[in-house]
Amino acid sequence: MVVKVLHNGSCSKSNAVLEYLDENGVAFEIINILEDPLSVLELKTVLKKLNQDVSHIIRKNEKLYQEKFADKNYSEDEWLRILSENPSLIQRPILIKGSVAMLGRPVENVKYFIEK
Repeated sequence: MVVKVLHNGSCSKSNAVLEYLDENGVAFEIINILEDPLSVLELKTVLKKLNQDVSHIIRKNEKLYQEKFADKNYSEDEWLRILSENPSLIQRPILIKGSVAMLGRPVENVKYFIEK
């Protein structure tokens, strides 16, 4: 089964996971979330596979978050729209395998996810 990787090429952790998958012969497909942002519906699907709410995938240490969103109280649907429009705010990498997904950090957790 091909693992889909929601990826940001400027993220060292995301690049480390791709390197790990490659070194271990795992077939994967890269989805560059900056070049090809996810729609609100795609984000909802990812969250369902993660079994998490939207707050789980927001990068709260990101400068954009601190400057524009940190002191606001948004609904789940508003956050989905914000993340779709600002994909740099999405935690990465996110690995998707069939009906399940995981946040690919730390990279040690990826081994368990791949083997399962």
